[in-house]
Amino acid sequence: MAKYYQNYIDELESEAIFVLREVYAEFKNPVILFSGGKDSIVLTHLAKKAFYPSKVPFPLFHIDTGHNFVETIKFRDKLVSELDVDLLVGSVQKAIDEKRVIEEKGENASRNLLQITTLLDAIETYQIDCAVGGGRRDEEKARAKERFYSHRDEFGQWDPKNQRPELWNLFNAKMHQGEHFRIFPISNWTEMDVWNYILKENIEIPSLYFAHERRVVWRNNSWIPVSKFLQPIKNEKIYTKKFDLEPWVILQLVVVLRVRLLH
Repeated sequence: MAKYYQNYIDELESEAIFVLREVYAEFKNPVILFSGGKDSIVLTHLAKKAFYPSKVPFPLFHIDTGHNFVETIKFRDKLVSELDVDLLVGSVQKAIDEKRVIEEKGENASRNLLQITTLLDAIETYQIDCAVGGGRRDEEKARAKERFYSHRDEFGQWDPKNQRPELWNLFNAKMHQGEHFRIFPISNWTEMDVWNYILKENIEIPSLYFAHERRVVWRNNSWIPVSKFLQPIKNEKIYTKKFDLEPWVILQLVVVLRVRLLH
């Protein structure tokens, strides 16, 4: 009898699809957290495969910081239209206007932390019991402690002592009123795995990931794009530069070309 083997990318895909189907079976009102980045795009693609030929049964939820690249918003709207799914949008600017949060000031001000309040407000407003995200364990030390099913209390807090064991792919989704879960189907993926999968599946990603000219300034040892939200300070000079693909993409393309040449 012939044996069936999967390569590691197929195994990761199967694992993620299994988690997504468990989410559909166990939760009443789940959403996919969509930022327009490569991880959330891969996650959405996995959801599409998990429930094909039916459409994705979860709405996409995007936290709009108000500082998004135009390319990202256009890509988001195009994808939502193609998949025929619902789109929920939480506005950080609205939270600022309502004085729910205070915007940071200064040359390196960011709205990243302000997204937490917007997310928790949306979870309460839409009665979301499960938010599926594209977090991976290799991203940072805090992520490394996460499980597939990450329990959050009624205040949206994560308590490492209150996380459930995940033995033999058995997930415990029980919770009290007001609590919710964050689910991470691609927890075991690495950065390279994500790019491998994008290449293998020929997944469309925003043009921001590819080489193009952009007006930038050199700040904190990095090239920072100039926009109406980020302007030069002091003696900073504006440059117009054309950047290459992300290093991971270049490396992967080289590996694939070498393999194809060998075969």
